[in-house]
Amino acid sequence: MAESAGEKKHEATDYRRWRAREEGNVPRSQDLGSSVLLLIGVILLDNYGGQIGTAMLQLIKDLDETVSITKASSRDETSVILRQVIQASVSVLPLMAGLVVTSLVVHFAQVGPLWLPQKLGFDIQRIDPIQGFQRLLSIANVARLGFGLIKIALVTGILLLGVWFRWNEILALSSADLSTVGKFLWATMMELCRNVAIALVALSVVDLAFQRWKYNEDLRMTDEELREEYKMTQGDPHTKSRRRQVQRELAQQRLAVDVPKADVVVTNPTELAVALKYDPKTMKAPIVLAKGADLVAAKIRRIALENGIPIVERKPLAQALFKQVDIGKPIPTSEYSAVAEVLKYVYEVKGRSIDELTETLKETKRKAAG
Repeated sequence: MAESAGEKKHEATDYRRWRAREEGNVPRSQDLGSSVLLLIGVILLDNYGGQIGTAMLQLIKDLDETVSITKASSRDETSVILRQVIQASVSVLPLMAGLVVTSLVVHFAQVGPLWLPQKLGFDIQRIDPIQGFQRLLSIANVARLGFGLIKIALVTGILLLGVWFRWNEILALSSADLSTVGKFLWATMMELCRNVAIALVALSVVDLAFQRWKYNEDLRMTDEELREEYKMTQGDPHTKSRRRQVQRELAQQRLAVDVPKADVVVTNPTELAVALKYDPKTMKAPIVLAKGADLVAAKIRRIALENGIPIVERKPLAQALFKQVDIGKPIPTSEYSAVAEVLKYVYEVKGRSIDELTETLKETKRKAAG
């Protein structure tokens, strides 16, 4: 029984996932961002590298010429240098902007909008050597170490194969001029870096899938955790049951007090019961003293019989009053005529004076017309 209680056999609830997210516990791959950033950086550098290199060389040349001009004042020299630095920086903007946007997009794609100001504070437990050593020996870190070794082997293999397939071209560079050597090295470096980045991205996607699987497994719940969460979010079942019992007792006590005051009980005939009272001297309209369905309706009918309260079957009227009117509230004007007919019947049964009945009907119809 204890083993069953400790087994995580339930999927995580939405509340548990929300709590984990609020604590910063979200599934993400630390390597995915860096690998995608490397790939985009290589692509941007391959496209804008020549432009950036030309701008840097021009900057060095201009600075050298500026410094060599001895007639220029220090203010003029500073302004010229500043202008040249700004011009060179503009050429780097596409690369920097692309890397920043890529970093933000990859982070948002993994975890979505997440703001955790509590993580910015200082936590002494983060530098606790004992807990740090325990984290190093955890299964997650062991798996991360193995994953890192695989990445090293993969990158090393790609670089070695790249050099191996270009070995003849490398040997032929001994007789080539400097420009040809530079172009070959740049093209080779870009291709190898791009291949490495693509391999790392593919490996990071696998890591992300593993992290999400592990995240779902870690959030799975035992029977006890599920019960505790239900108590925390919905309340203790025993307390709720007791509260409902007390509410039922109070409702029954209220029925025993209110129903005997009614003039008539309108029924459906067995499913619904609505107790009405009307005193034209003190009330503007008939009010609902009590209402109920099924067992409560049976309770109302029983109390009415015990106290000699007339029970009138009016199915449409009972349904309308049950749905539209709360206990203690007056009936709607749309039901005045139907209620007046019921009151007429009740007056006849009780043998009350015709003058009182006429006064009641006039008052009721006048309110309906108004």
